[in-house]
Amino acid sequence: MQKVAVFGNAGGGKSTLSRRLWEITGLPLHVLDKIKYQSGGIEVPHEDYKRAHQEILVSERWIIDGFGCMETLWLRLDEADTLVYVDLPLYVHFLWVTKRLITGFFKSPAGWPENSPILKSSLNSYRALWLCQKYLTPKYREYIKQAQSTKSVYHICSTKEIAQFFESIENETDC
Repeated sequence: MQKVAVFGNAGGGKSTLSRRLWEITGLPLHVLDKIKYQSGGIEVPHEDYKRAHQEILVSERWIIDGFGCMETLWLRLDEADTLVYVDLPLYVHFLWVTKRLITGFFKSPAGWPENSPILKSSLNSYRALWLCQKYLTPKYREYIKQAQSTKSVYHICSTKEIAQFFESIENETDC
């Protein structure tokens, strides 16, 4: 486990999972929302984002958390030696986006750029939930099915499996 891509639908706990994975493994953590957006939620120029993403990909060790854009998504998944696909039931994603929205009025969500517009970002997340479920989820599932022969794949389908994932990683790093 040297290059880890953490991906899945909005509000699935990817950032929380990635931070915990960083604590366990010590791999450098790169949060795509902080690379793609500046303070206040202002998007960086696309070429700057792609350049920063490529610099991470060519490094020897990383955890990359998030979506970024379609153009860089598949490059990242291909380059990773470990895939962590968070594929929780859709209602869990909705609940967690809602929780993030409510708590975001009091404290900025972890992994988000400073002063991100919580309401606008949350509305975008709700919209992304449906789009991802309809268009990306089937592609993600097919991709990880094919990738299992060449990569370590963790397909997390329940909140219980998140705890099991951490337990298995901690056991691996103890050896």
